[in-house]
Amino acid sequence: MEIVIYTDGGCSGNPGPGGWGSVVLANGSETRLSGGEKNTTNNRMELTAAIEALKFSAANFSSSDDISVFSDSQYVKNGITSWIKSWKAKGWKNAAKQPVKNQDLWMELDSLAQKFSDLKWNWVKGHAGIKYNEICDSLCGMEIEKRK
Repeated sequence: MEIVIYTDGGCSGNPGPGGWGSVVLANGSETRLSGGEKNTTNNRMELTAAIEALKFSAANFSSSDDISVFSDSQYVKNGITSWIKSWKAKGWKNAAKQPVKNQDLWMELDSLAQKFSDLKWNWVKGHAGIKYNEICDSLCGMEIEKRK
């Protein structure tokens, strides 16, 4: 089965009240997930959106299903597909030999990603009229408003 996931996260202020939204498309159905925190950062919300979508997918689908994740965050896409290898090899230190920010979330995302045999990460341009990215952005905004 093919599963398509869209994710988005954001903040009002950075840090500030934040929200995240995800849409999981599978079997002809659309599942919308969202949440937020009173005081957080944009990057934490972007990561949380991906984490929560993969948690949902792990609980509801087979680990052998084809999953494509679409995020408008280069931070998430590049972090999980490229940077994380170096961070792990260097004991969770970045190129400047400083601790990786949001290590707790990166470790959780990495652990979830390992559960799927065919997981692809894709970047999409935000605010470009892409239907499900716009829905995620709207979910994110609603969650931020709840926490202001």
